[in-house]
Amino acid sequence: MRISIKHVFATCSVAALALAAPQAALADHQAETTTGMTNTAQAAPLIPRDDLFGNPTRASGQLSPDGKWLSWRAPKDGVMNVWIAPASDPDAARAMTAATERPIPVFFWAPDSRSLLYVQDKGGDENYLLYGVDVETGRETTLTPFENTRVQVVGTSQNIRDRILVGLNNRDPRFHDVHMLDLNTGELTLVQQNDGYAGFLADDNLDLRMALQPNAAGGMDFFPIVDGEIGAEPTASTTLEDSLTTQPAGFTTDGKTMYWIDSRGRNTAALIAQDVATGETTVIAENDKADIGGTMTDPKTGEIEAYSFTYLTTEWTAIDPEIKASLDWLDAQLEGEFGVQSRTEDDGTWVVWNDPLTAPTKTYIFDRGAQTLNEFYTSRPDLDGAPLQAMHPLELTSRDGLTLPSYLTLPPGSDPDGDGKPDSAVPLVLVVHGGPWARDGYGYNSTHQWLANRGYAVLSVNFRGSTGFGKDFISAGDLEWGRKMHDDLIDAVDWAITEGVTAPDKVAIMGGSYGGYATLAGLTFTPEKFACGVDIVGPSNLETLLETIPPYWAPMIAQFHERMGNPATPEGLAMLKERSPLHSADKIVKPLLIGQGANDPRVKQAESDQIVAAMKGHGIPVTYVLFPDEGHGFATPANNIAFNAVAENFLATCLGGRAEPIGDTVTGSSAEIVEGADHVQGLQAALGS
Repeated sequence: MRISIKHVFATCSVAALALAAPQAALADHQAETTTGMTNTAQAAPLIPRDDLFGNPTRASGQLSPDGKWLSWRAPKDGVMNVWIAPASDPDAARAMTAATERPIPVFFWAPDSRSLLYVQDKGGDENYLLYGVDVETGRETTLTPFENTRVQVVGTSQNIRDRILVGLNNRDPRFHDVHMLDLNTGELTLVQQNDGYAGFLADDNLDLRMALQPNAAGGMDFFPIVDGEIGAEPTASTTLEDSLTTQPAGFTTDGKTMYWIDSRGRNTAALIAQDVATGETTVIAENDKADIGGTMTDPKTGEIEAYSFTYLTTEWTAIDPEIKASLDWLDAQLEGEFGVQSRTEDDGTWVVWNDPLTAPTKTYIFDRGAQTLNEFYTSRPDLDGAPLQAMHPLELTSRDGLTLPSYLTLPPGSDPDGDGKPDSAVPLVLVVHGGPWARDGYGYNSTHQWLANRGYAVLSVNFRGSTGFGKDFISAGDLEWGRKMHDDLIDAVDWAITEGVTAPDKVAIMGGSYGGYATLAGLTFTPEKFACGVDIVGPSNLETLLETIPPYWAPMIAQFHERMGNPATPEGLAMLKERSPLHSADKIVKPLLIGQGANDPRVKQAESDQIVAAMKGHGIPVTYVLFPDEGHGFATPANNIAFNAVAENFLATCLGGRAEPIGDTVTGSSAEIVEGADHVQGLQAALGS
């Protein structure tokens, strides 16, 4: 059985430079083919970009805690908004929000079920404010009405349902002060001023019980809080090696047990229960290949009922026999991956998603008592019958013996016997994940499906430094940006060439955030390895990247320095300069496409501007697409689809794959083609110039 439960732990680790999955936009459905593809790939229908990246019909389905309401995100006038309907009458749907520019990324229910809460930023600046919508009246309130402020949810409660704890950095942009927020009146009351802590942990009484503070060793000190007073000495600590794999994970409702994700004394992070009164700890679960991945907890007691580990795929174990019975029943009904994304407080009804892997994802309402499973929605019904391809989990080996968990998707018709190898070599796109303290996983992946449908093998590699595989694997990436982390990617490409998956001159590299850096590193440090590259919001200069991180990342800067290089030391500064693609821009000899959001708070626009300027100074061509209303990724559908239109035609130009025409996608977006329109097939014509 492989399931996945969507669960969020309160974490205070290094803020990853990860690229959020953006929404896509509308695109014309006219298909165009180009030379260089196999007959089987040519024969497969071209999946329209809109079907893969456009707004889903519905997403993020949830039940209100009292079970009376269904809720979800869906388009309203082309923008993703929050909708609700009575659970007894799902057809009586109404939109509760009225966003007109950017999709609402996240919403959740107030514990008392009286209001919906959501966050939204402006133009991708990631200064998220919290909004509340009264379910009965529809009245919307800005609950954190501050400029240049990023809200954090610090604590919610099973017993105190009209209030939550939030963190606000409006006093000092570096630190989030903790406030009690009355959800019905909007009143904010200061609970704890923050003068240097990375975060706080609260119990079900909404009392702060622990403060987390970075230490000189690059880890974290955990200070007890008793009666509102932070202790003078920490009760637990980590060093750098455990900093990304050890953190408190919450209390049971009665406050007697605290859970930990903990790698201290072991390589992989285990799930630990600690008796608050005695300090005694018990290992609930551990795995020698993977860190603890997620949990299911009892909605009333907060006790853990099931847990997961994800190595190549996700495996769940239920502790509670009734939860096990429900999961076993679901496993017998559903093909592929499934998971529980919402539960009522009486735990009688679940919202369950099902990813069949080669068919569109469906979401169901599961009545546990009656054992009935009724369809809630299909997120992308236009993909029904589309030639979606299987994803193949792999274990690759680096040149120094590390195992690299990886995933390969092949073009339609290229692998008739389904053994994970094409009958003949095909072009390949190496898609590098962001972070780098993140990971690739198994399941439906829109980027993999898109590129495979265009005729490419698609390879994603969990290189050293990726999370989820133990602290040793993370630490193996320390100070290895552009070196051993990059070697792992090269080793994966060499494997694909040796195994006949692709040819040496038919490999592109593509990625966002750290993946964008990896693209720039690939074209500068190994300039003959890749046929071309697509960099999305990638840093080109590690020195300026660290100088311009968001202020609320300041408490974590020591970890950045230890894992990337410390610009305050001569050796560290020299390393950062050496590993910065900007300083090797003159070595680029292959085509490069860059996409950037002007409001990106993590990787500033200057990171793209400066490498484009350096390339121009050396007479090297580059195509540069800038979005003035985007940040770290392209959330607005028209913008995302426009960049993907340019990207697939860019790849077709250099690898010979298939592509939809660009059409009016670029002119219908905010995209500014700063440089190089003539280097992408059809782009000049699409711009009308």
